[in-house]
Parts: sequence; structure tokens; C-alpha cells
Amino acid sequence: METTKTGADVLFILLGAVMVLAMHSGFAFLEVGTVRKKNQVNALVKILSDFAVSTIVYFFVGYSVAYGTSFLVGADVLIGKTGTAFAASGYDLVKFFFLATFAAAIPAIVSGGIAERAKFTTQLMATALLVGLVYPLFEGMVWGTRFGFQDMMKDLFGVAFHDFAGSVVVHAVGGWIGLAAVLMLGTRLGRYRKDGRLVAFPPSNIPFLALGAWVLSVGWFGFNVMSAQVIADISGLVAMNSLMAMVGGIVTSLVVGRNDPGFIHNGALAGLVAVCAGSDVMHPVGALATGGIAGAMFVWLFNLCQIKWKIDDVLGVWALHGMCGFMGGIACGIFGQEALGGLGGVSFGGQVVGTVIGAAFGLGGGLAVYGGLKATLGIRLSDEEEFAGADLSIHQIGAYPEDATTVHDDGLAMSVHSANKRKAAG
Repeated sequence: METTKTGADVLFILLGAVMVLAMHSGFAFLEVGTVRKKNQVNALVKILSDFAVSTIVYFFVGYSVAYGTSFLVGADVLIGKTGTAFAASGYDLVKFFFLATFAAAIPAIVSGGIAERAKFTTQLMATALLVGLVYPLFEGMVWGTRFGFQDMMKDLFGVAFHDFAGSVVVHAVGGWIGLAAVLMLGTRLGRYRKDGRLVAFPPSNIPFLALGAWVLSVGWFGFNVMSAQVIADISGLVAMNSLMAMVGGIVTSLVVGRNDPGFIHNGALAGLVAVCAGSDVMHPVGALATGGIAGAMFVWLFNLCQIKWKIDDVLGVWALHGMCGFMGGIACGIFGQEALGGLGGVSFGGQVVGTVIGAAFGLGGGLAVYGGLKATLGIRLSDEEEFAGADLSIHQIGAYPEDATTVHDDGLAMSVHSANKRKAAG
């Protein structure tokens, strides 16, 4: 019986890990559809490469920082055959897989904000630092119950800081890191006129943008529901609340965004970001309200950043993840209360304090990582490289090669970028 239960738990969290892994393709296509054509290949390569670097660094460093566990032991110990450090059937291994997909979401979030002008190699270095040190420190404070943070919260507010599926731990931290990176990089070439007016850079492919949003939305039910981590703790309330928050975000972004397809598809994600923290304790009506607030808030903050504050956050990652995650952490302390139909066990004051600490941690960590890399190696493409596009400048091929080639007088096809460099040299 115990073997069957353990096997079911392994399968349960493995399915969750696979669903969140699939979400990374959603991150990729959301970015591909939003950026200009000359940066689509770079978006795809960034997300995949960041995932690989994240997994390796999280395996050797980050997971140990967060949970105090090392995988550098014999395979017999890893699957629980000898020793007592690891659960039977390799449960801890699939738990690592699941949590690694969460950790890799940090650079995937940042990627959308810094699109079209960030250096590729230094971004991989930033990913290693963020996933190896910055993110796991806060993850360990909240989910790993390390460093005395949750004990402090219980002493102050009577209950621990509650973040069931990562509104703050993943999204707010990732979004505020993204804001730091965007501020360090500066605006894209030609984004604003000399008089400060915004120059429109429309999305290159709405169907890809929509595909990315759909993949993310579907995968999110693994992100949230499987955060229970064992099948005995699975809750239909989490699934219902995720659904209600998603549709709430869609409806309000539809209205406030005036039918804009970019806002509508991101509105679904805004609702899902915001409900993560309290999806296990809110009433579905509270989840609907949380998602609705998040959808409207995303549209308002995205426009505020781009138009008034001149912050060139390409996908609006600070508005979507940073601020909707921030709001979701606090909303958990409101709509999770028994007086509003929730299950209780949360403190409004505790949620405010924990959320503010998470946002400050993300912003400070982002400024330290990107500030250090900017001062030492540089984090931005040259003007020539940015003008040509990250695809040709970094990867030497465009998303649509037939549009980016020219035939030289020797009969060989070469990229427009390479042809122009050859012409300038000779």
C-alpha cells in the first residue's frame, strides 16, 4: 500500500513538472509574437538556453541553498534504497524537476522585459547568478522554511507567510528582477522621439502571442494544482480558483484594454499570476475578484510604464509578474479570510510584509546582478547589432531566412547583415 502511494505521488508531481516544463514553450511563443521579426529567433533560443543553464545551476547550487539538500550522493541513496535523506522511488528527484521548472521561470520572465537589446552570453551569466543564488535564497526563506523567516512571521503575525504556488516567490521576485534589468539596459533604439512621444513597435505575430498565452494558461493548472506536491493534498478548490481568476483577468482586460488582443491574452496570465498565492484558501468569488483586479491593473500599469514613465519593458513583465504577483500576495490575506468566504489561516499584515520583502529582494538582487554585469562585461548589444536585430547579430539567421538573404556577385546567398558588413569593409 505504501509503495502504491509513493508511486502515485511520484507520478502526480512528475505530471506537474511536465506541465510547467511545457509552460516554457508558452513563454517562448509569447515573446516571439510580441517582439519584432528580427528578434524572434533570439526569443526562442534564449528561453531554451536559459532553461538548460537554470537546471544545471539549480541542481548543483540553487536547490541546496533553498532546501539544504545535495544530490551529490550515490544513486541508491537518491532513490531511497539506502540512507534516509531521500524518499523512496526517487520522489525527491521528481520534486527537484518540478521545482527546477519554477526556478527557470525567473529568467524566462526577465527575458520578455529585456528583449531586443540584451547581450546573449551575459544574460546566460545573469541566469546562473539569479537561479543559483538570488531566487533560491527567497525560495528557501518561504518554501524551505530556512533562515528563520517563517518563524519570524509566526512570531509577528501568528501565522506563516502564505504563498501556495508562487505569486510572490516566483512572479513578484521575477518581475522585480526584470524591472531592474530593464532599467539597467535602457530603452530600445527609436522607441521614443526626441519630444518624448512613444513610437509604436507593434507585435510581429498575434497568433504566436495567443499560442504562448494559451500554452501558459493550460500549463498553469499544473503550476498551481500540483503545488500540493502529494496526491493526498490535491484540492479541486485550487483548480476552480485558477479558472475563475483566469477568466476574471480576461474580462477586465477586454474592457479596460478596449479589445486589444495583446492585453486580452496577457489578462488571462495576469489573473493566474495573482491567484497563485491564495488559490488554496480563497473562495472562487474571491479568486474571480483577484483575477479581475489583476487584468485591469496590468493594462493600466503597462500603459503607464510605456507612455508616462518611458520604461521600455517589452512584454510588460514588471506589470504582469512584478505587480500582479505583488497584488496577489496581498489579496491572499484579504480573500483568504473566513469573513470573505475563505478558509482562513492567513494574516493580512503578514501578507503585506512578506510581499514587500519579496519585491524588495527581487529588485535588490536584480540591481546587484545586472549592475555588476553592466559594469564589468556590458549587458547591451551595440547600436549596429540592435539595429540589425538579435537574430542576425547573435545567431546569424533570421526567423524567415528567405526575407533576410541576398545573393552576392559570386552566386552565394548571405545574410543582409553580413552583406552590409562586407560592403562597409570593402
